[in-house]
Amino acid sequence: MLAARLPGLLPPLSAAEALETSMIHSLAGLLSEGGISRERPFREPHHTASMAAIVGGGKGAKPGEISLAHNGVLFLDEFPEFSRQVLETLRQPIETGEVMVARANAHIRYPCRFLLMAAANPCRCGYLSDASRACAKAPLCGDDYLGRISGPLMDRFDLRVDVPPVAYADLDLPATGESSETVAARVAAARATQTQRYGTASDLRVNADLEGSRLEEVASPDSEGRALISRVAARMNLTARGYHRVLRVARTIADLDGSAQVRQPHIAEAVSYRFAPASRA
Repeated sequence: MLAARLPGLLPPLSAAEALETSMIHSLAGLLSEGGISRERPFREPHHTASMAAIVGGGKGAKPGEISLAHNGVLFLDEFPEFSRQVLETLRQPIETGEVMVARANAHIRYPCRFLLMAAANPCRCGYLSDASRACAKAPLCGDDYLGRISGPLMDRFDLRVDVPPVAYADLDLPATGESSETVAARVAAARATQTQRYGTASDLRVNADLEGSRLEEVASPDSEGRALISRVAARMNLTARGYHRVLRVARTIADLDGSAQVRQPHIAEAVSYRFAPASRA
């Protein structure tokens, strides 16, 4: 259901993004001759996928799932079930936005700027929060299961949301809150703001690309926000990577809010996502 609905709700590809995406998909044999990708890719490989399938390689050093998700979404369900070696290999591409596929007869660099989404049960049996159904190893089984995800890899997740089980009585209740279409329109407006901010000639496209002095210039919070993130950094042992990621998320929250300035509430919301329980990534 997620794979069917999400691609149509993602912001449309720009002309440059459509060309990049089409070239990669053409190399993988996913496009008909003369075809072009019109929607952002949404890739969801199975947790048994090999290193070559995820990163790229094999005969002809073809692009892997992380490159096929370029300019789109890579969704990894049952995240801890993926090979530890495969998961750790994701760390560098997430940071650099590209991957080198090296083989004896070919060294090819592929782009791979993707939005990584992952989901995981709280433990192997899935019933950690239900004492009547949890296994005899609870609660240690939860720590062991999610412990398969290393700290450095978890540090690269900007948003962590715990999703509690839905009660049977709530399944038939009418839908509440905003529709996906309404949220998608707000996201599109925020991306339009970022496109106007960075321009078409810049290497920057979205807030996730911000680094160094440009990050400080664009995402610098007000005095209350700066005081808050300083306290959080000291008390929660926030890494330098985590600090910069909080600023990027806060800048995006401010864009969604229509605010030119990153303010304390935006910082607080970004921090709350980062330190939410990690039973779902």
